[in-house]
Amino acid sequence: MIIWGGYAGILLNDGGRYNPSIDTWTATRTTHAPIGRELHTAVWTGTEMIVWGGKSATGSEYRTGGRYNPATDRWTVTSTTNAPMARESHTAVWTGSEMIVWGGQHFSNFTYVNLQTGGRYNPGTNSWTATSTINAPAPRYHHTAVWSGSEMIVWGGSYGLNTGGRYNPTSNSWTAVSTVNAPTGREGHTAVWAGSRMIVWGGFDGGGNTSNTGGRYNPATDKWAATSITNAPAGRSGHTAVWAGNQMIIWGGTTPPSNYFDSGGRYNPGTNTWTATSSNNTPTARNGHTAIWTGTYMIIWGGDNLNEGLLSSGGKYDLKTDSWTPTSTPSGRSGHTAVWTGAEMIIWGGGVNSAFFNTGGRYTPSTDSWTATSVTNAPAGRSSHTAVWTGSEMIVWGGIYFEGSNFIFLNTGGRYNPSTDSWTATTIINAPTARDSHAAVWTGKEMIVWGGYNSNDLNTGGRYNPATDLWRATRTANAPSARSGPTAVWTGTEMIVWGGVYYDGSRYFYLNTGGRYNPGTNIWTASSTVNAPIGREAHTAIWSGSEMIVWGGIDAFLNYSNAGGRYSPSTNSWTATSTTNAPTGRYIHTAIWTGSEMIVWGGTDDSINFNNGGRYNPTTNAWVATTTANAPTGRFGHTAVWTGDQMIVWGGSYGLNTGGKYCAPPP
Repeated sequence: MIIWGGYAGILLNDGGRYNPSIDTWTATRTTHAPIGRELHTAVWTGTEMIVWGGKSATGSEYRTGGRYNPATDRWTVTSTTNAPMARESHTAVWTGSEMIVWGGQHFSNFTYVNLQTGGRYNPGTNSWTATSTINAPAPRYHHTAVWSGSEMIVWGGSYGLNTGGRYNPTSNSWTAVSTVNAPTGREGHTAVWAGSRMIVWGGFDGGGNTSNTGGRYNPATDKWAATSITNAPAGRSGHTAVWAGNQMIIWGGTTPPSNYFDSGGRYNPGTNTWTATSSNNTPTARNGHTAIWTGTYMIIWGGDNLNEGLLSSGGKYDLKTDSWTPTSTPSGRSGHTAVWTGAEMIIWGGGVNSAFFNTGGRYTPSTDSWTATSVTNAPAGRSSHTAVWTGSEMIVWGGIYFEGSNFIFLNTGGRYNPSTDSWTATTIINAPTARDSHAAVWTGKEMIVWGGYNSNDLNTGGRYNPATDLWRATRTANAPSARSGPTAVWTGTEMIVWGGVYYDGSRYFYLNTGGRYNPGTNIWTASSTVNAPIGREAHTAIWSGSEMIVWGGIDAFLNYSNAGGRYSPSTNSWTATSTTNAPTGRYIHTAIWTGSEMIVWGGTDDSINFNNGGRYNPTTNAWVATTTANAPTGRFGHTAVWTGDQMIVWGGSYGLNTGGKYCAPPP
């Protein structure tokens, strides 16, 4: 499946090729690709995808396009000589030798004009031929079109039309489609060619009412027959439809203004009957997505919904088993977690807007490919939780989600085994109280969680042993004061926590205190505050092998810090990190340790989302900037892992599902 273009805050000219047999994505080249656009069309010729038309960022339309060859990953520009007028919201079909585009809208003199013109594009000669307008259907947009094998049939469209026409490219002539027994006029509907008939379904009328009705049109007899409404899916628009050889499958869509569907149905025209598609493991409800039929699967991808906005996820529907499997690239998100297994980065959870995910993905940098994590027995969706890697499992715990008008804090979690792609719940017996914004480390045999928030700041915690599935509380005697947003590192014998914020009900206290917890003795030792960095939250901390290095964050004066400190537990002392050549002050960034350097990247100062960072060498107390060439877009709330030779960043602000691999040169 090849997707290209569209809108994601900006108009895009990139895309991807998805292989369902191995569940992997490959990016399409952007060199010589058409300029970014939306509301364009695309057809498949058998060897190339042809995209054409669409809308620009300024609201004007294009009469340009391109042919993409996936075998060579190359684009060829389509000719504009004799090309139809620029347009959007038109239709396109492939005849076997030509692409025919027709109808749509054109913006001119501050007015949208509906079109009844079109053109036939021959990729073999890279040339256009106009379609006749004699007896052509009335001008329209948001209509549908199918190819019957000899004719293009267009039907419906803007302002609730129930008319259409059949275009014969051999004779360059139009024949009207009968309106006798035709479905009620509509737009936002779907149409498929079923071998001898066109089936249209759904959409909304000129009054904005959605329909669950449709019709089967036979061009040989120029007659319509209604589709049954018994067991038909609920009325909708913005859904998709594919022809699966003997059935039409429709899925998704919306009933404006706010009802989005993750349901669908299979329509058999031979028996005029509907069967619901499975509701298990369905992709997130959406409309405005795409769908294709592979011969085995219906694959849906993209779209949007009210809670999550623009989506970068999808699913594969197997008609034979009536089952769904997610496509591998995780949905864009922030507030998720990431761990490195030694071969893969596993991301999980997080959310966007008011949606919280219990999905995730495993990214293999050697093949630049994603594999979805199972949702069977996965913990409930959440954000601001923690995750650790044990050597064989990822353990996630705690976090928060939003239900109705309430925040729900969690004390649940799960262990994910990538070898078996399976989840095992962590016990809640003796588990710490529910919380988010806490810290967690892995000791080699236990996960220790501490601090956080659950309507009050906490200084409690727990030690979880996955071998026994048992919790033990951490001692509170001499523990650091309650706080949320602390950082924590594991030294090999102790957990060191530092920083964070405490709210007493009237003001916030940004803390520069911390403590060392020894699980062997269950004893806390306070960390010195002499020469410690100023109190802060949303900072980062790493363990260098001998020191904890903290950097960045925001303080009580709402200053974004580019300063930090190195804490030596052996001497209980602090040394300031240099600010010379340090990155610009920021918070909600990431930091990793390479073995010789700390690399910080991304973050925000509430005016700029950074796509830069720096490498800090504690031996020389010096900074070197990370390159911005080919860096991912600026972001905060993302994750970062170190693979041994690369830093991988992914996700973050505004529901991003993009990332990058940074190869640090030797220090």
